[in-house]
Amino acid sequence: MAIQPLAQFRIEPIAPLHLGGMNIMFTNSSLLMVLGVVLSAGFLIFAGRRAALVPGRLQGFAEMVYEALTGIVRENGGDEALKFFPLIFTIFLFVFMGNFLGMMPFSFAYTSHIIVTGALAIFVILTVILVGLIKHGFKFFSLFAPAGVPIFVMPILIPVEVISFLARPFSLAMRLFLNMMAGHMVLKIFAGFCIMLVSMGGIASLAAIVPFAIKFAVTAFEFFVALLQAYIFTLFTCIYLRDAIYLHPHEEH
Repeated sequence: MAIQPLAQFRIEPIAPLHLGGMNIMFTNSSLLMVLGVVLSAGFLIFAGRRAALVPGRLQGFAEMVYEALTGIVRENGGDEALKFFPLIFTIFLFVFMGNFLGMMPFSFAYTSHIIVTGALAIFVILTVILVGLIKHGFKFFSLFAPAGVPIFVMPILIPVEVISFLARPFSLAMRLFLNMMAGHMVLKIFAGFCIMLVSMGGIASLAAIVPFAIKFAVTAFEFFVALLQAYIFTLFTCIYLRDAIYLHPHEEH
């Protein structure tokens, strides 16, 4: 039996749609994105529909997630970044649901596609630039020329800072995309080994216990990675917003 670890990343059309000459088909990726949004909104609405002073389990869990994200935003973006908490919270839920739903059997991880993570990362960086320009005007570009640096160093420092800034969406997108794709490929490979050994019968079927145990361990680890990668994406979003809001660390205080 041929193992095809990349087959799980194939985008399949569900409802072919066209607008003018543009193909806007509804795909398995689109379906999981919609499902992620619906589940996230449904969870928050259901958890808060009977808000009580002494919260129940569901409300308590929702408040715990809310407080944890608030702490991340405040600690890494500063108090001013709390104005963007709804956006950051939405990004976290979108990434987490993409990672988590992709772990379900016969599902699809839309965060394992560079087009999705890339679009999200570009959106984050464009938001950062817009916030910086609105708050500071053209002074925002002083981010690439820190105060106190000798003038003769500027011709070298400024291009380095610009390249570093422009690399941010690339690193954001690639980190999430590669981690999710690699994890799912490993799971698929070990699942293929299990099926192949079992199909051979005899002593080979008993040997399938080894790849099955490894797959079980990797699956547990991948659930942790799903949360970790959502946290990391959110963390860097906060850090980049802090740069746009304060320009230089000393301005925060």
